[in-house]
Amino acid sequence: MDLFGKIKEKLSNEFIDIVEWLDYTDDTIAHRFERYQNEIKNGAKLIVREGQTAVFINEGQLADVFKPGTYDLTTQNLPILATLKGWKYGFNSPFKAEVYFVNTHLFTDEKWGTKSPITLSDDRFGLVEIRAFGTYAFKISDAGKFIIDIVGTDSNFTNFEINEHLKSLIATRFTNTVGQANLPIELYAANTTELSDTCREVMAPEFQSVGISLEKFYIENVSMPEDLKKEIFEYSRIDKLDLDKLTKFKTAKAIEAAAQNEGGTAGAGMGMGMGFVLAQQMGGMMNPQSGGGTVQGQPAAAQTPPPMPAPTQYFYAVNGTQHGPVSFEQLQALFAGRTVNRDSLVWKQGMAAWTPLKEVDELKSFLGGNTPPPLPTE
Repeated sequence: MDLFGKIKEKLSNEFIDIVEWLDYTDDTIAHRFERYQNEIKNGAKLIVREGQTAVFINEGQLADVFKPGTYDLTTQNLPILATLKGWKYGFNSPFKAEVYFVNTHLFTDEKWGTKSPITLSDDRFGLVEIRAFGTYAFKISDAGKFIIDIVGTDSNFTNFEINEHLKSLIATRFTNTVGQANLPIELYAANTTELSDTCREVMAPEFQSVGISLEKFYIENVSMPEDLKKEIFEYSRIDKLDLDKLTKFKTAKAIEAAAQNEGGTAGAGMGMGMGFVLAQQMGGMMNPQSGGGTVQGQPAAAQTPPPMPAPTQYFYAVNGTQHGPVSFEQLQALFAGRTVNRDSLVWKQGMAAWTPLKEVDELKSFLGGNTPPPLPTE
């Protein structure tokens, strides 16, 4: 640029008498008004539009802040800047200061999410991992603090630059909040509204500390591993459904599985046990009125069966709590649904003490490997 060009640039910038910013973007939060050597004409007009705030900075120090309106830039309208510069009797054109325009409208539909799974401790399922994501909305509530603490000397600051910082803050506080909530794991996905409100209350003071107001915070989804979902659904069914109906359903499913895996010892043991149960039920269904038929040539009285023995009732322990009584078939369904396992303590009438399931003879069929020995040869 030649000498005359530099002079022209200096004069055209130095004597600009309107300071304003027209925002043609959707993502700019703060914009620095550029002039030649930061010089502003005495008596220039400052125009601050709705949704904006103008901030004057003098040598890194916060000076005057202007809300929407039109102002004449004199010592009367710049009291803090006048004090910082030591103007006692007014000043002559030009004066130097940095002017930042801050966008104060609401920034909506900003995304957040947990970068890595959050590990929680659940009383029933042990250590589990969840992820979460959602949206939030914010706006600048204290333009001066925001410029000093966040923007610094950046001439054009966008929401993309602040979002990385905000998303890290959200993920950290969300992790702390859900950890302290100590809810049953299945309730996190069912109570996203209440959890969202709680998280916003926890995060709002930290946003405010840098001049940002957290207006909205939404949790859109809380996800967990598929195998954990299946366990939760199974637990819910056992807790809500009629146990006798659930036992019959589990029995039918176990027989179906055993039929598809005839060579497996576990399937054989399970199938034998279930088969005996169904055989007894089918016998009662075939002769519901008399309870049994008569054989030709024998008196009817001799064919009357004795009373059926009372079925054995079992008590079982889960997490140190006693449950029951349940029948053999019901206990077998609980074992198939993993509510009890081989080491769970059980007790029935006649037993001296609570005993692990794997040590009770008639319950060993639950474990598989209950194939009978070969028949003796003649």
